[in-house]
Amino acid sequence: MKKILLILSLLISCSGAATAAGPEAKEILDHVDDLFRGQSSYATMTMQVVTRHYSRQMSMEAWSRGKDYSLFRITAPAKEKGTATLKAANNIWNYLPKVNRVIKIPSSMMGGSWMGSHFTNDDLVKESRMAEDYHVTFKEQGKDIIELSLTPKSGAAVVWGKVVVTVRQADWMPLKIDYYDEDLDQTRSMVFSDIRDFANRRLPARLKMTPTDKPDEYTEIIYHELNFDVDLAEDFFSLRTLKK
Repeated sequence: MKKILLILSLLISCSGAATAAGPEAKEILDHVDDLFRGQSSYATMTMQVVTRHYSRQMSMEAWSRGKDYSLFRITAPAKEKGTATLKAANNIWNYLPKVNRVIKIPSSMMGGSWMGSHFTNDDLVKESRMAEDYHVTFKEQGKDIIELSLTPKSGAAVVWGKVVVTVRQADWMPLKIDYYDEDLDQTRSMVFSDIRDFANRRLPARLKMTPTDKPDEYTEIIYHELNFDVDLAEDFFSLRTLKK
């Protein structure tokens, strides 16, 4: 009997069976959420959007301070230059320079597309937190890969019915995040690649989002510069800065 139980336990441990998440799962999800953040950060990047009907590229600057403050501003092309998104505490605004208008973004629009891309407003400013808004199931895929399956907590203000996060076991580097709708059909996938050194951190320089039903379309963000612990006061993240 003991021998049978031992064999069964080995089979279970080798099968990658899912288990309820412990403290390590929260640390992994926080690591992924805060991958491109420090106490503060500054970045330059380009975003290429490819759809069935058009292809365009935008250059951007981004600033962040902790988890509650972030600002994204388009610097090129000329027709979109100055368009910006600000998160300050629990408030999020878009600035449209062509009409000189500031629009507050309600929670109901966080799942909406940002600048016609395949990224959402929430992807950009990360209002939701995976470890706080989802129940997590932890699953090891072989020796090198960890898979975390997330389902929404009751009352959580999220748009996804399930999220699956895949990371490297050695350093929790994200490899892929798959997103599912309320019917648990996969809707899109984000792949991380081109790992480089940024300010003494190893980070993926490319984030590619692809909709499941349109595999020929995608949006790719490429980081060119990323500095951490830059001098940014809290009052930098203001409506006045948003409109500059």
